[in-house]
Amino acid sequence: MPIPVNHVNPKRQSAKENAFDQLQQWIIDGTLQPGEKLVDVELANALGVSRTPIRESLQLLEVQGFVKMYPGKATQVTKVHKETIKDLLPPLAALQALAAELAIPHQNKKMLQELESLNEQFANAVNSKDYFTALKLDEEFHQVIVNAANNPYIHRMVASLQAHVRRLFFHNSIVLTVGSIEEHNEIIRLIKEQKSTDVSTVMRENWLRAIEEFKNL
Repeated sequence: MPIPVNHVNPKRQSAKENAFDQLQQWIIDGTLQPGEKLVDVELANALGVSRTPIRESLQLLEVQGFVKMYPGKATQVTKVHKETIKDLLPPLAALQALAAELAIPHQNKKMLQELESLNEQFANAVNSKDYFTALKLDEEFHQVIVNAANNPYIHRMVASLQAHVRRLFFHNSIVLTVGSIEEHNEIIRLIKEQKSTDVSTVMRENWLRAIEEFKNL
C-alpha cells in the first residue's frame, strides 16, 4: 500500500481529526485507490500516530461511505460509481442555492473581492486546461459563499456531500467549462445586488449542469 511521506499535518487538531482529514483526502484524490486494502499499522506509522485514531477514523469513513470494514478480515476503500452523481448533486445544489441566499445579508467588500479573485484564478485554470486546479478553485469559490451563509447545519451537510462529489469529479476527470466562469460572475453580481431568488436559481443551475456533463463523459 503506497503511502505519501511528504504530507503536512494540520495544526491544532486532534490525532483523530488529523488522521480522518488526511485519509479522506487520500481517498478523494486517488492516492488510496478504490478497492485498496487499508492496513491500520501502516497508516499509523505513516501519520505518526497510534492505531487508535486510525481505527476511529476508519469507522467514521465507513459511516460516510468511503471505506468498507470487514471485521476480522480487511478494510477496503469503496468503489466510485459514476451514476451516484444523480443522487448527490440535487441535494448539494439545493443547499448551495440556499447558502447563496443566506450569504446576501452577510456580504462585505472582502468577501466579494475574494470571490472575484477566486473566479479569476478559476478562469485562468480552465482556459489553460489545468482542470485539477480548476476543480479545487471552484470548490473554494463555493465554500466562501457557504461560510458567509453562517449556518452550521448547512456547512456540515455541504461538507459531507462535497467530499463525495469531489471524489467523483477527480476520478472521472470532470472538465469544468467557461460556462462555470460566467455563472460565477453572475452569482457575484446577484449577491451584490441582493437578488436572493435569482442567485438561488443560478447557483442551482451551476451545480445541476454537472449531471449533464457527466452523461457526456
